[in-house]
Amino acid sequence: MAIRTILSDRGDAGRRLDLVLRRHLADLESATRTRVQTWIDGGTVSINGQAVRRVATRVASGDVLTVDIPDAALPRPRPVEPDSSPLDILFEDNDLLAVNKPAGLVVHPTHAQPDGTLLNLLMWHGRRWPSSTRPSLVGRLDKLTSGVVLVAKTPGVHAAVQRRLSAADAEKDYLAVVYGRVRPHSGTIDLRLRRDPDDRRRVAASSSKGAPSLTRFERLGEVAAPRAGLSLLRCRLVTGRTHQIRAHLAARGWPIVGDPTYGEPRWMRVANVDLADALCAFPRQALHASHLSFRHPVTSAVVNVEAPIPEDIRDLLERTRLFKVLQSSAEPDQRIRTRTEY
Repeated sequence: MAIRTILSDRGDAGRRLDLVLRRHLADLESATRTRVQTWIDGGTVSINGQAVRRVATRVASGDVLTVDIPDAALPRPRPVEPDSSPLDILFEDNDLLAVNKPAGLVVHPTHAQPDGTLLNLLMWHGRRWPSSTRPSLVGRLDKLTSGVVLVAKTPGVHAAVQRRLSAADAEKDYLAVVYGRVRPHSGTIDLRLRRDPDDRRRVAASSSKGAPSLTRFERLGEVAAPRAGLSLLRCRLVTGRTHQIRAHLAARGWPIVGDPTYGEPRWMRVANVDLADALCAFPRQALHASHLSFRHPVTSAVVNVEAPIPEDIRDLLERTRLFKVLQSSAEPDQRIRTRTEY
């Protein structure tokens, strides 16, 4: 038995329950209209926590639907096929592995992309590991985000390292190039996050609805970029929600350059033509998981992992004149907050 939770959207408003479920369970070949109606009649479907047995019940936008799907109706998981493409390994021991994920690489197989993912590459890398080990992703990065991804080799290590990463001394840092003039130079973004009821591909930031989410930020430097503003931030995750940094920064009015979901084409406002062209041409969100620090779950030693800045973000930083700011901030006692005219 598997429980699927569905947040209805505007496209579901006023529609029959069986039709809404068919729409959202389109990935299940077994979820025919007849079978969905059988599940409803059997009392395995609820709306906002209340079991519903009428297939013609009308659904409202924002309703939370849950359905218990029998094991026999679930697709058999497809084995993850090893892929011999190279990995950029940043750290490895008997328990853990950290890799530098390039932008564009999906981390885990999906129905739409069953092969060519980071997990496929990890299965090849670990093909000669002991039989008791298997790569397991500890946290994930969006397809268009680059940087550190941590991998556990056993279920026990996976659970233990998750606890270590939630400790107060753990550090999960990202670099982000954003539009806007970030004030103050450092602080926290404390906004709740939930699935956007109008678009399930997004999360929505709110002061009152959703899961508690906290991001710390520090402005490393800025470029005047008249009529738009441009800043380089170091962001630290305190919680780790889906799209957290992207949604938090956009909610504060500092969307990440190139973000296709939460961004804005503010390059159109930039007066300098060369700078505007560089920003317009950047092909993804300018977000990089640059640093991870935690206590090893087995040895208790401090593990520090650094992912080099990828070529595309490095080029963007150089063209925007923010790279020298990043170099200055590399020394702990010289984390300067500078302003560069452009």
